[in-house]
Amino acid sequence: MHVDDLVLISVDDHLVEPPDLFDHHLPARFRDRAPRVVHTEAGDDVWVFGDAVIPNVGLNAVAGRPKDEYGVEPTAWDEMRAGCYDVHERVKDMNAAGVLASMNFPSFPGFSGRLFSAHPDKELALALIRAYNDFVLDEWCGQYPDRFIPMAMTPLWDAEAAAAEVHRVAAKGCHSLSFTENPLPLGFPSYHDESWDPLWTAVCDTETVVSVHLGSSGQLVVTAPDAPVDVMITLQPLNISTAAADILWSRVLKQFPAIKFALTEGGTGWIPYFLDRIDRTYDMHRAWTGQDFGDDLPSDVFRRHFLTCFIADPFGVATRHHVGMDNICWELDYPHSDSTWPTPGETLLAACAGVPDAEIDRMTHENAMRWYSFDPFAHRPRERATVAALRAESPGHDVAIRSMDRRHAHGGGTDLGDLAAHATA
Repeated sequence: MHVDDLVLISVDDHLVEPPDLFDHHLPARFRDRAPRVVHTEAGDDVWVFGDAVIPNVGLNAVAGRPKDEYGVEPTAWDEMRAGCYDVHERVKDMNAAGVLASMNFPSFPGFSGRLFSAHPDKELALALIRAYNDFVLDEWCGQYPDRFIPMAMTPLWDAEAAAAEVHRVAAKGCHSLSFTENPLPLGFPSYHDESWDPLWTAVCDTETVVSVHLGSSGQLVVTAPDAPVDVMITLQPLNISTAAADILWSRVLKQFPAIKFALTEGGTGWIPYFLDRIDRTYDMHRAWTGQDFGDDLPSDVFRRHFLTCFIADPFGVATRHHVGMDNICWELDYPHSDSTWPTPGETLLAACAGVPDAEIDRMTHENAMRWYSFDPFAHRPRERATVAALRAESPGHDVAIRSMDRRHAHGGGTDLGDLAAHATA
């Protein structure tokens, strides 16, 4: 397949929330206590919510910046591409990269909205969650229904309230729930607790996918306080594999046979070994652990209930049939540091050498459309959804890599042609 003919739907990107997030959807009586943006003396833009100060971490918004400016220090909006927080500019960035559609996880509230759920005033917390969801569904996704897969968060402290919010947003066309990969570190019951059942019932009734992003519990694998940050970055996929094991061996999949989970930003290369391991565990230990999947193997159960995704994972692509061709999606991870923007198609095809076109289509968009009940072709014909067609919609859009750090001089850059050549080298 030629890069121009790809149709790309990313199931993992991120929204850097704009400062006016709560201006239009939060009831007036809560607005004086809503999170607000403060510009610090150091020149950073931070969210302040009660006693909490939440910076925009640099690695979360580095699209278009040189790698020597990556880091975890706070950043300001004027150091980001406008596509990080402005939906119209985001669509231009998607066009320039040839990306048809995108699903966006939250940033400052945490991927699962844990900042709001931890607040002691649950009336305020619920109002913030509902306002956040309405902003995303009405202002972000609603303006471009062919370009965004809607995603919502839910109150974590009350499964009945969570179920009600799932039904509310599903009525607005949302079939993806951003949930934590491990509720326990956040102070909530584990996946093994029956108290979550109202929520599981709601997601099954509404055909909503429970999308669990690595690190959404606030925890990643850290071996030692003095370990280099490279250790944590390397081990990030282990966080999502532990979630897969926790959910797979829980009662949830047995009690709710229609439930669907998505494992986000963990890659796919580890999954064949994981599937072999769970099948062996079942064979060797079920007699005394009491696990019972009937006539199925755990690997069969995994393929029925779990969606996975990758950015550029040649080993995952090579073992795609062991993972399951119906279980793999592609992600861009814009504007995070792992993203392949603005040349995702070129990078993807470099990892897919020898893969039949029909299988590429399944991984790049067909699986995402089916799992998330999303049909962009209801709004635009397929011939206008390819990389070539989308790039033609924003001709000359600036995608140069350039310094945005206030410590560096602005200007200079690398153009799209140079980046594409590098991606396929």
